[in-house]
Amino acid sequence: MSAHAADAAGPADLLRRRVADDPSSPLVTFYDDASGERVELSARTFDNWVAKTANFLVDGLAAEPGTRVVLVLPPHWQTAVWLMACWSAGLVAEPVDPDAVQDGSAPEPSDTSGPYLLAAAQEVLDVIADDGWAGGAEEIVGLSLHALGGPLADCPPGVTDYAVEVRAYGDRFVPDPQLSPEAPALNVTKATFSAADLVGAAREAAEKWRLDARDRLLVDMPFTTLDGVLTGLLAPLASGASVIIQRNFDESVLERRVTLEHVTVVAGPPGRNEPSGSPRRLA
Repeated sequence: MSAHAADAAGPADLLRRRVADDPSSPLVTFYDDASGERVELSARTFDNWVAKTANFLVDGLAAEPGTRVVLVLPPHWQTAVWLMACWSAGLVAEPVDPDAVQDGSAPEPSDTSGPYLLAAAQEVLDVIADDGWAGGAEEIVGLSLHALGGPLADCPPGVTDYAVEVRAYGDRFVPDPQLSPEAPALNVTKATFSAADLVGAAREAAEKWRLDARDRLLVDMPFTTLDGVLTGLLAPLASGASVIIQRNFDESVLERRVTLEHVTVVAGPPGRNEPSGSPRRLA
């Protein structure tokens, strides 16, 4: 565990301490095996994206502490950015599987607890618009997830294009000093976790998996469960490790990727590595 992680009140504190300790080393690396895309972000670069996104949420969309933000996004570095931006601003992130929205198995967010903001990947915007799935959303933001930061290929009426809008916002974010680490921060699998809960779980996971600053954690899990959030972002932050997030994972490239990226720990769905899906340390 990072020397500073023990006194972090919330996930945003973990990021601030990581930037102070090691701003230049890779924090998040992303692969999309369908497109061949690879993106690598240092802690400083990741933090800049988080700040821009948090400023966009607060200043652009008028989000206030406690606002619920539904994230219909796949495993992606921008999903990690949105999660951290929500926590930086005291918002409640609620990740939803885009595939479940497309096949109709995801419950509507409006069925739970009132108005919310929605951020959705390009691939599900048409579904959301056509069947009224996001009927309770106050604002809808579309993410192209384009490798070069390009805009949405088709921006439906009433949708804000994240790639276009976020560029105008500053890369430093000043959080509300009144934010409480005990306030809700994450809704997943019908459970709610506070910012303090998330940091506590990140510390425990980092210790259980024996992660430290020398580790490179390769992850093939969505951010729609607590385990996915811990492996894909928070445990690496708490321990000083770095994470490699994969989308459309092609198992045939695993051995080469492990070698090229100096992977020390692999985490995937239950059954791939261990029955629980817990991270597995490579020999």
